Amino acid sequence: SSGVFELKLQEFVNKKGLLGNRNCCRGGAGPPPCACRTFFRVCLKHYQASVSPEPPCTYGSAVTPVLGVDSFSLPDGGGADSAFSNPIRFPFGFTWPGTFSLIIEALHTDSPDDLATENPERLISRLATQRHLTVGEEWSQDLHSSGRTDLKYSYRFVCDEHYYGEGCSVFCRPRDDAFGHFTCGERGEKVCNPGWKGPYCTEPICLPGCDEQHGFCDKPGECKCRVGWQGRYCDECIRYPGCLHGTCQQPWQCNCQEGWGGLFCNQDLNYCTHHKPCKNGATCTNTGQGSYTCSCRPGYTGATCELGIDECDPSPCKNGGSCTDLENSYSCTCPPGFYGKICELSAMTCADGPCFNGGRCSDSPDGGYSCRCPVGYSGFNCEKKIDYCSSSPCSNGAKCVDLGDAYLCRCQAGFSGRHCDDNVDDCASSPCANGGTCRDGVNDFSCTCPPGYTGRNCSAPVSRCEHAPCHNGATCHQRGHGYVCECARSYGGPNCQFLLPELPPGPAVVDLTEKLEGQGGPFPWENLYFQ
Repeated sequence: SSGVFELKLQEFVNKKGLLGNRNCCRGGAGPPPCACRTFFRVCLKHYQASVSPEPPCTYGSAVTPVLGVDSFSLPDGGGADSAFSNPIRFPFGFTWPGTFSLIIEALHTDSPDDLATENPERLISRLATQRHLTVGEEWSQDLHSSGRTDLKYSYRFVCDEHYYGEGCSVFCRPRDDAFGHFTCGERGEKVCNPGWKGPYCTEPICLPGCDEQHGFCDKPGECKCRVGWQGRYCDECIRYPGCLHGTCQQPWQCNCQEGWGGLFCNQDLNYCTHHKPCKNGATCTNTGQGSYTCSCRPGYTGATCELGIDECDPSPCKNGGSCTDLENSYSCTCPPGFYGKICELSAMTCADGPCFNGGRCSDSPDGGYSCRCPVGYSGFNCEKKIDYCSSSPCSNGAKCVDLGDAYLCRCQAGFSGRHCDDNVDDCASSPCANGGTCRDGVNDFSCTCPPGYTGRNCSAPVSRCEHAPCHNGATCHQRGHGYVCECARSYGGPNCQFLLPELPPGPAVVDLTEKLEGQGGPFPWENLYFQ
């Protein structure tokens, strides 16, 4: 067993700060205020009808550090001193008996380092009680009053991890290994993981349907067969090695099926019935030990009569007659003008006009006639029109037009030639101007322009004004392969980059204006530069 008794000190009240002998905690009987530096001695022992505070503390004892002065509360986890752990724990290595006696003494010390408990002069108050207590997570609350002091505390007994039951005597630790596959229930019972069974959950649950005698498993959901058995559920016996047409009720048997014989049941006693080897209505006869013979119907041959005799194979029909294979015979369908079993007899002459579509007729010396067909027709009587477009002679998506005795290819744009397989040279007309280089495409071309020109045909000169060469608000004008800057007032120079000096108006300026503008002006004063 393994568990722990836990005692939680919650609140201590000593309003007057007096010892148990009613003296002030500062020593002597002087007047208040008093200051009781309080620590506690806890003694846990077996159940006693009359609780004795004297040792031995059979279940354990503990002395706390100084936890406060006079009245104070203690939070969960600890008090003012970090060495104190709240609740106080008393481990049990044996079954919890369900009853106990508890002594709690509140003591005063003048020095935190002096925690001796033997001096009765230090006693502030003493609690001595006995209780019945069941194992559980819930805390039992209690309040002890001695007239001058109050102590509020709570206690419980809980099992250590993996221990369960009323006395924490049931051990259960979840595991998933060769020694068990289980978790633990509320009372410590083993709860098998899915796929396992048995007292310790060590027995795997095999595939449902697995034969209990002939199958087994090492892990859940599988079905491994014992020697001599097979199948998904290990319920099929393994036949004698080499057994072909036999069965078994126990391993290594070979009980032949009806119509089979021999040690391996491989001798077919009724091959004709089992295999029906003869084709096309032939008659099958068993000859023993898996042999047979086939009696073929007329018109068929071969070991199983699988081959039909083609009576038309030697081409018996004459004068263009078509042959139809019959059972052990044939028939000829004669063209116009012939008859007989093999179309050997002529029914007409050229006088009867047997040739169609303008064919020229010639009588044969041996009887009959022959037709010479015009261009575009064929057949014995020139009755078949030749389709010249059937061979798809046109290329590159061109459309074929049948002309009767010939054909015509209508080419897609960009192609030429009789079969539209020539790409038209779109650069032949020299579409690129100003020395541009032409590249031919399919019904298209592209130009690589020399410096100074642009556009699809390199016909547009690159604008010299494109990079804004004129300054100070001047306007740029394209002039051939160059440019001219129209300057704003008071600026001059090729690019209008100079500020002109202001000149007073005078006769010279007026005369110059009249002279320059009289030459077909107005004169571009903005470009005039004075030095």
